[in-house]
Amino acid sequence: MSVSYSKFREMMLRLPGVEEGTAYGTPIFKIKSRMLARQTEDADIIVIKIDPALRSTLIEATDAFFVTPHYIAHPLMLIDLKKVGREDLAYLAEQAWRMIAPKKLIAEFDR
Repeated sequence: MSVSYSKFREMMLRLPGVEEGTAYGTPIFKIKSRMLARQTEDADIIVIKIDPALRSTLIEATDAFFVTPHYIAHPLMLIDLKKVGREDLAYLAEQAWRMIAPKKLIAEFDR
């Protein structure tokens, strides 16, 4: 199991309305000004928006998912791209997108 950053980038940019930019000197994916995910200073680690209840379940299941003290109070999770499968990452990317995307974009995507 391993996903390259370039594959993750492709996943994110396939989602409607997602734009790529820069934050903290690293690539970020957002809809308007709202962050979905970003690469950390460690190129193999990304931060992604996530429902806190799902985050707890995932962190207990595998060491591919984790948080540092900085992210505990936020609906965000870190993912080690070297330890995650492509299908799991695609699912999490879509879930992050659904948390941020306008209802109109979601309706169009679900058609």
